[in-house]
Amino acid sequence: MLLLAVTVVAAHLPLGPAKPWIAYGIAFAKATLILWFFMEMRSEGATARLAMVAAGVWLLMMLTLTAADYLTRSWIGG
Repeated sequence: MLLLAVTVVAAHLPLGPAKPWIAYGIAFAKATLILWFFMEMRSEGATARLAMVAAGVWLLMMLTLTAADYLTRSWIGG
């Protein structure tokens, strides 16, 4: 609930260009808590944790490549 309150407060503050990065940090913290407690990664073996980290790295690579493609398009920004 604390992270929810932080998300709401951060959404209403004039943080400028830092606002998305703060939101990403809060979302990362929420995802970590979900993985650790609700998906019980704290009690899983090394193989399951390795698979989780590999999936996270793969997702980060895909998001990075998507952002690179989007930002290098000539129709963005005129």
